Amino acid sequence: MTPSADAEHRTDSDRTFEAFETRDGGIGVRNRLLVLPSVICSHIVADRIADELPGAVSAPHDHGCGQLGSDTDQSRRTFLGIGTNPNVMGVVVVGLGCETIQSDELAAQLSDLEVPVRELSIQSSGGSEQTVDRGIEAGRELLSDRADRQTDGTLGDLTVGIVSSDVRDSTVDAADPLVGEFAERVVDAGGRVVVAGTERLLPHTDDLRELAADDAARSSVDRVFDERRQEPPRTPGLQRRAAERSAEELTRSWNGLPIRDVLPYGERASHDSGVALVDAPAQFAEAATALAGAGAHVVLHATADGIPVGHPIVPVVKLTGEESTYRTLESDIDVDATRADVDDLEETVRDVLGGQPSCAERHGLTEFAVTRVGPSM
Repeated sequence: MTPSADAEHRTDSDRTFEAFETRDGGIGVRNRLLVLPSVICSHIVADRIADELPGAVSAPHDHGCGQLGSDTDQSRRTFLGIGTNPNVMGVVVVGLGCETIQSDELAAQLSDLEVPVRELSIQSSGGSEQTVDRGIEAGRELLSDRADRQTDGTLGDLTVGIVSSDVRDSTVDAADPLVGEFAERVVDAGGRVVVAGTERLLPHTDDLRELAADDAARSSVDRVFDERRQEPPRTPGLQRRAAERSAEELTRSWNGLPIRDVLPYGERASHDSGVALVDAPAQFAEAATALAGAGAHVVLHATADGIPVGHPIVPVVKLTGEESTYRTLESDIDVDATRADVDDLEETVRDVLGGQPSCAERHGLTEFAVTRVGPSM
């Protein structure tokens, strides 16, 4: 997009956009029925169920079976996080029956969190075809009870997810600062910002400690980043390039605002307002799932390469500061950071929040991935 002439009147944080009222009195910007496989073995059946239900999305993944310890805990935490995302109006959990993360246990936990939920498993339903039929029926029950109550949302009602996939000059010097200005507007309005990409920040832990808002936040920085330093680097090239940039440059995507918390992967954000980091990689699909689990309504994705991916739970607004990328992939990029200002970005985000499809949504891009902690059996 390019700058428009009427930017002066567009910066009022009290301006509203159309949203959906959630069960807890908050807002959602989409009203999805999530068909959630509890295990890799049931994801094809989950996909088939979602395909038959209007407004339903599936979240196919490679997890839920043969996982150990922390890996199992993280997958379960992530499933609960995305199931309680404000854009999800209900969940159909689909299991196999013999997996590590049992579908009935997962459904019970979602129910305890006051999520409208139905559960079925392939083995107890008598096979795949029967499960598809029962899943469609369960989904229709949830959709019939769906309350499409419209309400007005403001920036202060939002949790905004942010991920920068690289440390190229165009991202650090053009896209990230633009995102950071918008993030500051959200925080100033009383909203929350959650930022993924731990490995981008790992070389600058001492500087992050200085950004911590209080002792509790400082302790969470120490805990998470100490754990990451003890592991073999997953993206050594990215970390090497990040070490060549300053902490000030690598925190531009949230304007260097104080850090309120550092969240484990998939955990729901609980801070009242301000910025929290999410212990997630910069790889987009895995980062977006962690941000959705943290409760993000929308994700802003800064990318030099213009990676054409989206997410099933949250709309994705994609920015690039690389002129050649925008020229080549204009239909996949929502904002040209070399020409837009923060008013233009806000207007684009408001349009998407109000229901206009982002580029990724328009193309039906719904990548879903969960980070692994360690090896699986």
